[in-house]
Amino acid sequence: MNIGQASKTTGVSERMIRHYERVGLMPPTDRRDNGYRDYSPQSIERLRIIANARGLGFSLEEIATLLGLWDNRERTSSEVKAVALAHADDLGRKAATLEAMRRALLELAEGCSGDSRPDCPILDGIAVS
Repeated sequence: MNIGQASKTTGVSERMIRHYERVGLMPPTDRRDNGYRDYSPQSIERLRIIANARGLGFSLEEIATLLGLWDNRERTSSEVKAVALAHADDLGRKAATLEAMRRALLELAEGCSGDSRPDCPILDGIAVS
């Protein structure tokens, strides 16, 4: 399967496929006589894992860890679970930070009359923070 077909099949753009190859998430692909990349079913599965992991917010480093575990048939499911739980904890911390920022903005907006006067408690609050 060439890169265009691999892209359509996995939903990963050709540019990102090439990027994943450059950063080492995808191994170098075999080339046909005409020089086009030739993606195997295993490569397609690997691209799907990368795409789905990115959709879950995993970093490239975390995805590399997951792919290493996927490649290792000696792994334990507890190793994979630990990576997933660590990522879930990280997402929870980020969500709490975002919620605190949201509450702070709503508080600032609550103090603003939103009229035609130039006084702006929102900007004043940001300037102090």
